[in-house]
Amino acid sequence: MTVEIDIRVQREAFEPGAELTRFSLQNSSSGAVCTFTGQMRDFRGPDRATGEPITAMELDHYPGMAERQLAELAADAKSRWPLDDLCIIHRFGKLIPTEPIVFVATASAHRGDAFAAAEFLMDWLKTKAPFWKKETTAKSAEWVSEAAADVERAQRWAR
Repeated sequence: MTVEIDIRVQREAFEPGAELTRFSLQNSSSGAVCTFTGQMRDFRGPDRATGEPITAMELDHYPGMAERQLAELAADAKSRWPLDDLCIIHRFGKLIPTEPIVFVATASAHRGDAFAAAEFLMDWLKTKAPFWKKETTAKSAEWVSEAAADVERAQRWAR
């Protein structure tokens, strides 16, 4: 079976439930479908209780390069796990809290492969994908660097 790869980098909002339904129906013979939806949070920092409230976030990217790197990432996932299908949707532009930013879905015969591939894709997206975030609060707007914990987590996938 040829692995389908659906990669979308888009300004438009998407509905995670509709994407899950579409993906699941498309992969009705797969034994496992695993998804992850990342949404914009409403606070800055590692802790909601002490974090500064965020009112908006601007996501920027290099058109063409982002899609190319996501395709390479998908090919890497495909080479590591026996996947039936995968999907990556990543937004750019201005977002407000609770809006979905990223959707990753993997389909495989077995749950372990689907879970591992989805986790790999998200760890890579958090640290290496060519997207940049600027968070806006009532006081300021700042570009955000990658978190050390995310980098450390992604290192486990190094070959």
